Amino acid sequence: MVGLETKINDFVVKFANVNGTGSASANLLFTKSIFRMGLYVSPKNFFPSNIQGLPTWYEVRVNDKGYLGRRDGVDLMVAVNAQSLLADVQSVKPGGYLLYDSTKMLHSDYIREDINYIGVPLMEMCNKEFTDPRQRLLFKNIMYVGALSALLDIEFSVLEDLIKEQFAGKEKLIAPNIKALTLGSDYIKANYKFPLHIRVERRDLTKNMIMMEGNAACGLGAVYAGATFAAWYPITPSTSVAEAFNDYCEEFRIAEDGKHNYAIVQAEDELAAIGMAIGANWNGARSFTATSGPGLSLMNEFLGLAYYAEVPVVLVDVQRTGPSTGMPTRVQQSDVMEAAYASHGDTKHILLFPSTPKECFEMTADAFDLAEQLQTPVMVMTDLDLGMNDHVCEGLVWDENRKFKRGKVLTAEDLDKLGSERYGRYLDVDRDGITYRTIPGTHPTKGAYVTRGTSRDEYATYTEEGPPYERNMERLIRKFETAKSYVPAPQVYHPENEADFGIIFYGTSTQSAEEAMDLLKEKGVHLDALRIKSFPFNKTVEDFIDAHDKVFVVEQNRDAQLRSLMLIELGSPSKKLIPILNYEGLPITADLIMQKIEKKLSRTRKKATKLQ
Repeated sequence: MVGLETKINDFVVKFANVNGTGSASANLLFTKSIFRMGLYVSPKNFFPSNIQGLPTWYEVRVNDKGYLGRRDGVDLMVAVNAQSLLADVQSVKPGGYLLYDSTKMLHSDYIREDINYIGVPLMEMCNKEFTDPRQRLLFKNIMYVGALSALLDIEFSVLEDLIKEQFAGKEKLIAPNIKALTLGSDYIKANYKFPLHIRVERRDLTKNMIMMEGNAACGLGAVYAGATFAAWYPITPSTSVAEAFNDYCEEFRIAEDGKHNYAIVQAEDELAAIGMAIGANWNGARSFTATSGPGLSLMNEFLGLAYYAEVPVVLVDVQRTGPSTGMPTRVQQSDVMEAAYASHGDTKHILLFPSTPKECFEMTADAFDLAEQLQTPVMVMTDLDLGMNDHVCEGLVWDENRKFKRGKVLTAEDLDKLGSERYGRYLDVDRDGITYRTIPGTHPTKGAYVTRGTSRDEYATYTEEGPPYERNMERLIRKFETAKSYVPAPQVYHPENEADFGIIFYGTSTQSAEEAMDLLKEKGVHLDALRIKSFPFNKTVEDFIDAHDKVFVVEQNRDAQLRSLMLIELGSPSKKLIPILNYEGLPITADLIMQKIEKKLSRTRKKATKLQ
């Protein structure tokens, strides 16, 4: 075998499968076994947007340093898809391994002298041991997990326990699955030297941590936030937000009489979905919708209505590549500008940027409080990577004493205290831009007003006069300024700001950016760092930019959309904010960030030398 330096708990395994063949459960079994051995693991699922037949890849990074971002290079490729085999062979790092189905001999086109080949006759063994055609297809996948258990020194008992948990209540399936695992493991032990140079060793690094998809966390966060209504239209990659909300509601949204006390509507399109969510919020229910880029485009009109009429609503935007249909199953952070200024006319919306499932849970719950406190749309900006992949994060925690923050809502008693004073729906009594609202039906004679998208005065009376319109628009900007003290503050990594250069990142760019900072530090490049958690930006962001000669802004889109927001909202010098971009559709890596920053720094130093 070609030599490879020993790597304990530091490698990447990639699975090349055919979409629709049941490989997902086998690959997840592999991932969970690593996690159960106390190690950090970061799986990424790259799948086509059609239903079945095209290649799909599942990439798993294993490490014990806490890095959860994607890493360049493949140390071990499990290649069981003939369609993609040539590209899969080429993606293996020199000295790495290719595990393949040796039922048929490999063509010479797939042979490289600088990698190691591990042939396992998966289909031949499945045909011999199992008679059911469907089982043969499924157990072929389980068999290669068994082979990996021997090759990578994964504790076989961990895999057995996971199988038993998965098929609890379906005990007949446990024995054949364990048999398939054993067949794969035994074949390796009988034919190859094991374990490999890359292997796992048990650690205790993931205590009190969980693996969870961001979409599921958003759905659960909505339940804990008190949401009782959701309207949605299916679209990749946000569909599982509504599905998770439905599943959790079935478990937790049960009244004392045993009936469910929630409603979920699959609307005819995205426009109808957000219209229903806005209507439910206007009537006093906490409600939301979920979508992705194309749906957000359709929702712009209603987002403008909710902004201008000041009706709370929560939207979970699970971003994907665009424009148009783009690549529906690839990731980008490409809805930032559209979300911030959604609708025609002058609008500014509240955005939250989670980077882990835990933050998806927390920020979704917070979004309902913010929407009602500020009486405006609040958008939780996740993406496909965070939403549809499993991520290791801290366990979810909820304060049982937490009270919902419903904001300035007048009760019947409050309205009675007004006496003969006229209720003004859009009167800025407190001078913070936030007015007092009522829930329909609160009082039989007081507090009523007409909600409309046309211009009105402070008493919700229709008018087309310029001064009342101007006063209203200025008040909305005042409310946006107030929002800066409500939204989550940015995370400051180095409060002293001693470095000459800084780096800003957000969302799923966070994990790779944090690792890139460590890689650059090893090369003598020190960066101060700031993670954006929300829009609008508070003064901390402005001060961070002012404190540094150059600031690198890491994003996963072509047009540096967060940077553009900073230029618009903060008036930052364009030459000071240096974009570090990735928009190929795959999650950004620490290596790419490091390389691009090094290149930018090299140019800066050369320019400085010429000036001197």
